[in-house]
Amino acid sequence: MADNASGLVPVLTLTRVRLGAGGSLARVRVADGRITHVVPETDTGSGAGAGVEVGGGRQLDLDGRVLLPGLWDAHVHLAEWASARHRLDLAGTGSARAVADLVRERAGVADGSVLYGYGFRDGLWADAPHKTLLDAVLPDRPVALVSADLHAAWLNSACLALVGRGDHPTGLIREHEAHEVLSALPAAPDDVVDGWIEEACRAAAARGVSGVIDFQFGDTVADWERRSAQFRPAVRVSAAVYPSYLDAAIKRGLRTGDGVGADGSLVQVGPLKLFTDGSLNTRTALCRDPYPGLEDTDGAHGIEETAPDELVRLMRHAAAHGIEPAVHAIGDRANTVALDAFEAVRCRGRIEHAQLLTPQDLPRFAQLGVTAGVQPRHATDDRDVADRHWAGRTERAFAYGDLLAAGARLEFGSDAPVSPLDPWLAIASAVSRTDDERPAWHPEQRLSVPDALVAAARGRRLIRVGDPADLVVVDVDPLDADPDTLRAMPVHATMTNGRWTHGTY
Repeated sequence: MADNASGLVPVLTLTRVRLGAGGSLARVRVADGRITHVVPETDTGSGAGAGVEVGGGRQLDLDGRVLLPGLWDAHVHLAEWASARHRLDLAGTGSARAVADLVRERAGVADGSVLYGYGFRDGLWADAPHKTLLDAVLPDRPVALVSADLHAAWLNSACLALVGRGDHPTGLIREHEAHEVLSALPAAPDDVVDGWIEEACRAAAARGVSGVIDFQFGDTVADWERRSAQFRPAVRVSAAVYPSYLDAAIKRGLRTGDGVGADGSLVQVGPLKLFTDGSLNTRTALCRDPYPGLEDTDGAHGIEETAPDELVRLMRHAAAHGIEPAVHAIGDRANTVALDAFEAVRCRGRIEHAQLLTPQDLPRFAQLGVTAGVQPRHATDDRDVADRHWAGRTERAFAYGDLLAAGARLEFGSDAPVSPLDPWLAIASAVSRTDDERPAWHPEQRLSVPDALVAAARGRRLIRVGDPADLVVVDVDPLDADPDTLRAMPVHATMTNGRWTHGTY
């Protein structure tokens, strides 16, 4: 149990806990939200706590369980993820026809409300999404289906009319236009979405998550200022800034890492989110080589979302005011553009996804101090799409082993709802490079369990005195776990900022 109304545990000593994967027994003392002592279990007067008795407060015997640094999901869209948990699930559908059949089965009452679905992947479908397929099964109720990569929306005629796009030829809308259309649809009230988000944060804590970077589209900082006045999130939140809100953030004097809202220790200003290209599944990722079958079209190489000069201007403007950029780049050409921009601006920041890289760009991440925010579940989810659309290039796709060998800092995320918000799925995918019965896909890019754990903990390898008390207790040593056990890792308890957010304590 917590020792005060805020949930903070003022003084607690965790005894008989194994310190990290493969670690030995130790005692770890937490006081006022920080780790104050780490000593061997057999010697409470030596090690990091030399000369200080590790006692006082409450003691909790963890019976040899493994204590790890709290895990992070370094790329989520929290409102989308929380909402997707309440929408029609389209994951695993193998054709446009199969999606239409599922819409027919789950249509419910045609009361005029929008039927939302999420998770279709059309990159390998033999048939194409089209509004007429949805019209045939549900003509009178608006239907809005969002692709798994969040870069496309498939609407029926009733929904197109609702957003003033009744003349759209197919109903399949991609990239910026898709975001505009979805933003124009009726949204659930803020209090409903906020309740879903609070629930999703608790579910994340139950999987060992102590923090997330929220890249939700919109005024994410303001949204989290509102939420933090209503509830204490079960995870730390770094709230991204989008270009439309950059000048307002600068005018307020906000910088990346600043606390905001009712509890600035939990909710902070995150990075500026910028885009260089689209996505693999929509064939809009910006690549040096054309997509097979699109060689003679305008979009043969993907799309350029932000011109290089404008990218540099925005990054320089943000960095000058203490806001670090996070640049979405998936195709190899897009990653070169992003790295060139970091080289021009000379600022800290991140590249989100980094899915296809040229060999020449691999060492530039470390040279420029740019973090690679990657999503290992995408490598296993999209291996077939990559084999088709990046044929002959996949040895440098999702190249986590090569990035790590080149000295890059990796941070794992899910891109939820693109993949579930569960860091153990990312860890298992990075370690195994397969999520089914097939052999590992490009096994040379696999990571070791210790390296995957570090990437899932935003670079924390050790539990050290002075660090925030963000901790996760697991029942199985990750070094002893096969990939299936890693995916389903039993999480015994989670602590964030010295407060239990999961577990019965």
